[in-house]
Order: sequence, then structure tokens, then C-alpha cells
Amino acid sequence: QVQLVESGGGLVQAGGSLRLSCAASGRTFSSYLMGWFRQAPGKEREFVAAVTRSGSSTYYTDSVKGRFTISRDNAKNTVYLQMNSLKPEDTAVYYCAAGMPAGRGTFSSGNYDYWGPGTQVTVSS
Repeated sequence: QVQLVESGGGLVQAGGSLRLSCAASGRTFSSYLMGWFRQAPGKEREFVAAVTRSGSSTYYTDSVKGRFTISRDNAKNTVYLQMNSLKPEDTAVYYCAAGMPAGRGTFSSGNYDYWGPGTQVTVSS
């Protein structure tokens, strides 16, 4: 099993930056593809970014491409989400997730097995 805990959320002005971290317990962290999802009030949870087990490949939803960067450090059992040029529409609870999805399943929350409790990101205009 993997336990995940996010940190780094907060309140920031539009155009600012935040770096989210997700610390994982267990010795099998490197076995999992890691993803970040977000959920705004009244909306469904949506895919934000994912990184493969080795960190060699990354995936992003179109709305964050060029602004967000996902990375991982397998030695520290941690995945990061660097968020730059933040916009009010980025406001949401951000969740990290671990799983073994394949292909287009990477973009679906239903294909991830483990989830953190989430961290709130609020971007003011």
C-alpha cells in the first residue's frame, strides 16, 4: 500500500507561483505512475498532470501546459507540481494519486488506486 500526503497549497495572487509536494510512504513508490488532479467547487475532479515511474515522461492537461511542471524524486518518495503564472481558474483542491494506468487511462481518476487528502490552492484576482 501507499499513503500520500500533499503540502504546499495556499493563497496566492494571480500571476504568482506555488510548489505542491506529495510525500509517499512505502517502499514501492517508484513502481507507480504519479498524477495530480484537482477539483473546484461544484465541478468534477479533473486531471492536471502525470509523470511516469522513472520520471522520463510527463503529461499535462491543455490548460496548464507551459505553466505547470510535474516531477518526482524516487529517492525521496516525493512528487512535485510546480505551478507558475497562476490564474483564478486554477483555484481548487489539488490531489496527488498513485496508480498503474496505461495509455489514455492515465487521464482518468478511476484508474488510480491511492489518493492523498488534498491541499487547497486559492488564486485571487
